[in-house]
Amino acid sequence: MTSPSSASAPSPSSSPSVLLSPASSAAPASAASGRLRWLITGAGGMLGRDLQRVLAENGETDVVAATRGDLDITSPAQVREAVAGADIVLNAAAWTNVDGAESDEEAATAINGHGVSVLAAEAGRRLIHVSTDYVFDGAATTPYPEDTPHAPLNAYGRGKAIGERAVLATGGYIVRTAWLYGEHGPNFVRTMLRLAADRDTLDVVDDQIGPPTWSYALAQLLVDLSHASIAGRAAPGAYHGTAAGSTSWFGLARAVFIEAGLDPDRVRPTTSDRFPRPARRPAYSVLGHDRWAGTGVAPLPEWRGMLTKAMPLFLP
Repeated sequence: MTSPSSASAPSPSSSPSVLLSPASSAAPASAASGRLRWLITGAGGMLGRDLQRVLAENGETDVVAATRGDLDITSPAQVREAVAGADIVLNAAAWTNVDGAESDEEAATAINGHGVSVLAAEAGRRLIHVSTDYVFDGAATTPYPEDTPHAPLNAYGRGKAIGERAVLATGGYIVRTAWLYGEHGPNFVRTMLRLAADRDTLDVVDDQIGPPTWSYALAQLLVDLSHASIAGRAAPGAYHGTAAGSTSWFGLARAVFIEAGLDPDRVRPTTSDRFPRPARRPAYSVLGHDRWAGTGVAPLPEWRGMLTKAMPLFLP
């Protein structure tokens, strides 16, 4: 049997209050000249590495890729120095252990709540912050609009909600994503292929619904939003960076097997109660994409075709 694991984790209990936005949130002069200076936080993770790839493919050369070891986003002094001179700050840094946040909510929130507040205070409108469907409760039956009020189920979602409020208060951008997979690091697609090599059958939950989203495609979307923000086409606030359409984890596992030339009937449906976890997961993680209209940025395409494009990265 196997159960999907999402990414990230925080909560609000003892987190500090949202910081105020300083004058340094104004964009540097380089933006006016047409040359952009980029800062990526969390550059060593799955999305951070794809952001580096996309910027390199776009011919961007003035890029600072800061890993966790390079930059502590909870340190105002470090963040102030790192953000100085940047036109765009792409925040892919996060505490990503959802279940671990339940037992160490303070540590998770220090990154996903307070750390994001520090970035928001220093970067203001220059910040494009990656967030999550976990700020919602998963009780919906139709895609969540961007302005849906927060209703997190777990510590991770509570911490991410704190971070979101700080970004909104300082005029920045939020891009919520869900069910992310990619070339780098552990993720559901890679796990299914690994287990397929060891087991005759896999039991995968079919009562959680969401939009499988390729991290490379999300990275392209974030860069496109960055340019739209500089050009004044995209207003600050929340956007959703998920694939169109939806499936269950069971449906995604079958699709992975099909793409890998394996028998999809080896994947069998089961329910979430077979896999008790410390953190509750949303049952429905489908997000709406209406705010992209008028920005000049196309929302991400349908999940199934995206998976077909991504699968060569996972296969020999």
